[in-house]
Amino acid sequence: RGESGTAAPNVLERDFSATQPDEKWVTDVTEFKVKEQKVYLSPVVDLFTQEVVAYRVAKNPCLPLVTDMLTEAISTLKPNSKP
Repeated sequence: RGESGTAAPNVLERDFSATQPDEKWVTDVTEFKVKEQKVYLSPVVDLFTQEVVAYRVAKNPCLPLVTDMLTEAISTLKPNSKP
């Protein structure tokens, strides 16, 4: 159904461990059903602490769901941090 985009390179190669904060971040968009309505969750998780750095929830899987979450996550970075 429709065209598929190009897959991003597998930079982590399934190595989900990190040796310091802000070394590796992961993200995904997950669909939930709440009171018979679909809700979408878009978090960023730091693999060192396993903590959610930032997240957004929306009623549809639109681009701002992800871009707003990334903007918030990036704003938490210390100088010279490069996840």
